[in-house]
Amino acid sequence: MHLIAYLIHEYGLIAVATVIALECLGFPVPGETALLGAAIDAGTRHDLSIGAVIITAAGAAIVGRMIGYAIGRELGYRLVLRYGSYVGLTVGRIKLSQYLFLKHGGKIIFVAQFLPVLRSFAGLFAGANVMPWRMFLFANALSSSVWAVSYGLAAYWAGREFQQSHRHAAIFLLIIAAVAIVAAGIFVHRREAQLIAEAERALPGPLKLR
Repeated sequence: MHLIAYLIHEYGLIAVATVIALECLGFPVPGETALLGAAIDAGTRHDLSIGAVIITAAGAAIVGRMIGYAIGRELGYRLVLRYGSYVGLTVGRIKLSQYLFLKHGGKIIFVAQFLPVLRSFAGLFAGANVMPWRMFLFANALSSSVWAVSYGLAAYWAGREFQQSHRHAAIFLLIIAAVAIVAAGIFVHRREAQLIAEAERALPGPLKLR
């Protein structure tokens, strides 16, 4: 937090945009901390405008994840096709993953925006699983905007108190997300054959580069 505060003090919105974009692109940097730090700065020191902070954060998240999606679509998908069999990704399982992103990709992107770690890889996974780009763009823009507005305004109004309580909430959300992922994995494993058959009907034909 001290480093982020220093970067914001020295470079302003450029630092906020850079950190958030890098996080949404897949780098392990604290994008949410940058948003909260800038919003708190706007509410206490008034060096920054909260409107500018929110717009910058939302825009950076949208752009960063779009780049991640493009990388996942071009590079990640090729890697999955070429080397997926070495880690147990059969054609059926690859189609199943694509099918799940086709049906639930918007929900996945939205929820991931509010969860550390998942926020970093959502775009890459969406691209690698060939999520329809229009669906991705809408979910990406909506989730990034809601995240920036809600967290930005909360930190602006509540200041350090929100930052402290947010840490506990983030840990709780991560635990819930981990439990949900495990439960979903068990569910998919038990119904794998049925779900793969559904995926095959929805996505007939061989896998190929797009």
